[in-house]
Amino acid sequence: MSPAPPEPAPEPTELPAVAPQLRELRRRAALTLEAAARAAGLSPAHLSRLETGRRQPSLPMLLALARTYGTTVSELLGETPADRDAIVRSGAMEPTEAGGWIYRQAGAPGRGMQALRVHVPFGAQGDIVRVHPGEEWLYVLEGRLRLRLGDAAYALAPGDSAHFDSLTPHRIAAADRDGAELLFVHTLLQSPSAALCLGPATGGGDQSQGGLL
Repeated sequence: MSPAPPEPAPEPTELPAVAPQLRELRRRAALTLEAAARAAGLSPAHLSRLETGRRQPSLPMLLALARTYGTTVSELLGETPADRDAIVRSGAMEPTEAGGWIYRQAGAPGRGMQALRVHVPFGAQGDIVRVHPGEEWLYVLEGRLRLRLGDAAYALAPGDSAHFDSLTPHRIAAADRDGAELLFVHTLLQSPSAALCLGPATGGGDQSQGGLL
């Protein structure tokens, strides 16, 4: 019996869109492979594999590379967002309520940076600890906040701000019975698989818990 014919070689997989974008953005920034890798906290070999499509970047890598090249995760992914108004009027800031927390959109939706005005209710978040890729920045407008980052606890008053890596376990609560108001900005992967970090309320009793931060 004659041997079976060899199976045809598999077609090469299409180069992921992120690979050519990474190469183009590095060249646009006039950075060598070594300099870009060092700025993003990667090895040159790893960055080279990302640029040739042999490796897929994780969310923290995408965020680090976006910062290195002065762009957004959306651009790294080759996404072309629709035209958006640069101005958000106060009347267009429709509130979204979740477990006593009130969120008002303070920036254009669908961007790599999400800007919100948030009312934080009095009380603790219970045992909810947030951990997700990205960065967060908040500025206290009114009231006092209790912020826990990892093992450290902070009390923030009006005018205080915090800027941290959101892979650090974190939770937040208002220290005053009238709650607290803050401006909040965070970066998240903007793609069809990512959504605004507004989860459903959980828990019960007096413990108001929000899905953000």
